[in-house]
Amino acid sequence: MIAFASNSLLCRLALKQTGIDAASFTFIRIFSGAVALWLIMKMRRATWKNEGSWSSALALFIYAAAFSFAYLDLSAGTGALLLFGAVQATMILWGFRKGERLDAIQLIGLIVAVTGLVVLMFPGLSAPPLVDSILMVGAGVAWGVYSIRGKAGRDAIAATAGNFLRAVPFAAVVSIILLSRARLGHAGIFYAVVSGAITSGLGYVIWYSALPGLKATSAATVQLSVPVLAAAGGILLLGEPITLRYALASLAVLGGIFLVVIEKRQPA
Repeated sequence: MIAFASNSLLCRLALKQTGIDAASFTFIRIFSGAVALWLIMKMRRATWKNEGSWSSALALFIYAAAFSFAYLDLSAGTGALLLFGAVQATMILWGFRKGERLDAIQLIGLIVAVTGLVVLMFPGLSAPPLVDSILMVGAGVAWGVYSIRGKAGRDAIAATAGNFLRAVPFAAVVSIILLSRARLGHAGIFYAVVSGAITSGLGYVIWYSALPGLKATSAATVQLSVPVLAAAGGILLLGEPITLRYALASLAVLGGIFLVVIEKRQPA
C-alpha cells in the first residue's frame, strides 16, 4: 500500500506540475515497469514467458491509462473516492459471488473505513466532470479485475513481468494515436520512470505475492489505506500540516481495515 500511495503521488505530481501528457506518462510508466521486471527475470534465469495473460495486461493498461487521463481534471479527493469506490464494489461483489461473507464486526469495520475515507477526502470533493468520472470508475473496475486475477497466480514476479510486457503494445498504440499532443520534459519522464520501475512494477509484485493469502473482500478493504498513506506522504515530503480531521479520519480508516482483515479463529 505504501508503494501504491507513492505511485499516486508521483502520477499526480507529474501530470499537475510538469509538462508531460497523460499518454506519454502512461507509456513510459508501463515500459519502465516492463524493463525493470524483465531485468529481474533475466537475473533469476527463470521461465516466465508463459506467465501472465493478455486479459490481465489489458486490465493493467486500462487502469493505468484511465487513471492518468482522469486525474488531469479531477480533484484528488473526488478521484480517490471514485477510484476506491469502484475497486471496493468490484472486488467485494466478486468475493460475495465466490461465497465470501463479512461477519458483523467485519461489516462494521468496512463501514467505519469507508466513512473515514469520505471524511478524509471531503474538503477536496467537487462536482466531477462526467467523462473524467467515467474514466476513474473504469480505472477502479480494471484494477479490481487485475487484483482478482492475481489471486490465482503462482509466481508473482513472473506473472507481473508477463502482464507488464503484454501491456506495452496497448500503451504504445494510444501514444501513437495521440502523438500530436505529446509533451515531454525531464522531470515528467523521471517521475514516470520511477513510477513504472519501482512503485508500479515492484509494488505490483508485492501485491501479487500477498493476494493469494487474502480474501477478495479483505484485499479490497486494505486498499482504502492508500489515500491515508498518500496524505501522510504529503505531510512528510511536502510539508503539509497535520490536521485533527486527518488524524481522526486515518484512525477510522486503519481501525476499520483492522476489523475487516482480522478473522475470528474457530476453536479446535
